[in-house]
Amino acid sequence: MIAELGHFALALALVLALAQTILPLLGAELRNGRMMATAAPLALGQCLALASAFLCLMYAYAINDTTVANVVQNSHSAKPMLYKITGTWGNHEGSLILWVMILGICGAAVSTFGRDLPTALRARVLGVLGLISVGFLAFTIRTSNPFQRIWPPAPDGQGLNPILQDIGLAMHPPLLYLGYVGYAVTFAFAIAALIEGRVDAAWGRWVRPWSLAAWSFLTLGIALGSWWAYYELGWGGYWFWDPVENASLLPWLIGTALLHSAIVVEKREALKTWTILLAIIAFGMSLLGTFLVRSGVLNSVHSFANDPERGLFILGLLMFYLAGAFLLFAFRARAMIPTGIFAPVSREGAIVLNNLLVCCITAVVFVGTLWPLFADALFGTKVSVGPPFFNSASFPLVVPLLLAMAAGPLMPWKRAQFMPVVMKLWWVAVIGFAAFFVALLASGQKVLPAVGFAFAAWVIGAAFADIADRTALFRTNLGNAWNRAKGLPRAAWGAAIAHAGIGITAAGIAGMGLAQERLASLAPGQSTTLAGYEWRLEEVRDEVGPNWTARRATITLLRDGAVVRVMRPARRFFPLARQNTTEVAIHTNLIADLYAVIGEEDAASGRAVIRLHYNFLAPWIWLGAGIMALGGGLSLADRRVRVSAPNRATARATTGPRPA
Repeated sequence: MIAELGHFALALALVLALAQTILPLLGAELRNGRMMATAAPLALGQCLALASAFLCLMYAYAINDTTVANVVQNSHSAKPMLYKITGTWGNHEGSLILWVMILGICGAAVSTFGRDLPTALRARVLGVLGLISVGFLAFTIRTSNPFQRIWPPAPDGQGLNPILQDIGLAMHPPLLYLGYVGYAVTFAFAIAALIEGRVDAAWGRWVRPWSLAAWSFLTLGIALGSWWAYYELGWGGYWFWDPVENASLLPWLIGTALLHSAIVVEKREALKTWTILLAIIAFGMSLLGTFLVRSGVLNSVHSFANDPERGLFILGLLMFYLAGAFLLFAFRARAMIPTGIFAPVSREGAIVLNNLLVCCITAVVFVGTLWPLFADALFGTKVSVGPPFFNSASFPLVVPLLLAMAAGPLMPWKRAQFMPVVMKLWWVAVIGFAAFFVALLASGQKVLPAVGFAFAAWVIGAAFADIADRTALFRTNLGNAWNRAKGLPRAAWGAAIAHAGIGITAAGIAGMGLAQERLASLAPGQSTTLAGYEWRLEEVRDEVGPNWTARRATITLLRDGAVVRVMRPARRFFPLARQNTTEVAIHTNLIADLYAVIGEEDAASGRAVIRLHYNFLAPWIWLGAGIMALGGGLSLADRRVRVSAPNRATARATTGPRPA
């Protein structure tokens, strides 16, 4: 009965989404207030229906309802309750329900918090969101129904993919989808503006919090996925340029450009067409990621499905939404003439330069990710594009990006001069050069890590210089500077903190260039050394879990004869899935990760293969990502960002009549 209730809730959500698409958009076109007023209650109703469907599916997983095919395929009675619950979205069908539910929540949020929006704009935004829901709900009901029954009931389930039974990956999809779907809202604002033929400072203020929230959640989602791969897969690295990893990086890069260009629209009413274009592309990249994960065109541990029919359906949705958006953009772009004029050397100019560099990096990742697919389809050639291509192609673009990122916040709007900015950053450059030479000497003449540390120091120092300049730290006494600091908007603090987070992540990546690794075959009682530590294998024994068996090693980590930590890496075997997984043991002191993995054993000699890593500054990679998201959240907490958009009537009075 619960499964049927969930199926009914999905069908009801589809009906409500259709009504949410047609009535508000038609009402806005006809200037019919009653039809436009239906947008908010329909969005709230759709959100309630989708939440009900999701809870019904979660209940089926919690009780291990083996009459539901989706539960049988992805769960088991012996699985811990936590992973029964999180397994709800650990599969293709369940993750789609989560996707559309988050989209419904976003629609409800726009209807609730967007009461100050012009009635027609609000109706159009909710109408576009309804249209997106229609496509994905039709896809879910037509090809991916999670409530399909089987009879007779299966004795038990087949179990969830063992590598997905982890709390880090359980939290990764919700955060990632909050980012993906957040760009659906900025897309809806862009389409509504194109239909209306108006983009102004007020529109920039309205779209900015959504782009900021989406960027922050996507940052957390990507970081959590990267951290999961680091400790769960046992590879010892932080990023592998996996195609599905790249699929989440693409909207993040475009979203970063969108976030900054929206500020220019708000402050200067410039870059209007560029910002609209970025909003469309950001959502397009989110849809592309959804297609790659679910189409079966990629082989990855992150993929959900291997079904060409589903892939074609999503590809059709991708083409429908993007083709319609670009067609509308082509017709309306002329009407969005920018009114804010600026010199190339200005804060606007720095943002434009950064946007262009970010988009170039996006193009590199896009081509490197999709070229093997095109080469195979067009020429029948198997091509592998790996880290060497991405690293060598993106590095020349990252260097000027980091240089310009530091200078931009210190430039005034409209027109600036180089020398005042240079005078504010000279001491930051000195710190960067000092970091380079110290790292070069300490690393034994390793140039690339030293360059990475120099740029990390540059970016962190520039973030501090921005705050110092705003508070007049070096131009007045500490009391006045402190008072200025307390009066700074949260958005200013948030931007500086987010930029510093990028520098901290860059330092972590540079530190990984100094990582050390050792592969040793040890018998119990034997030891090896790495990075000044002694690693002694004490024993390897059997262990039994709720739905797995394991061989667990006990390794004592010593420094100068004193015990630092006892580490227990394991190799688990899941009988139901007939699959092995690696359980890494990590000891971190925030300066480095000491990382141990157990491999195969030789029964005759009693030796076990142990892989050891000393990953210098590895924790800073994810610490920096968390600080970036914190900066985004702090900016979002600034009331000026969330409310009090400029009055359009005032804007028109000061800028002249709006062009037709």
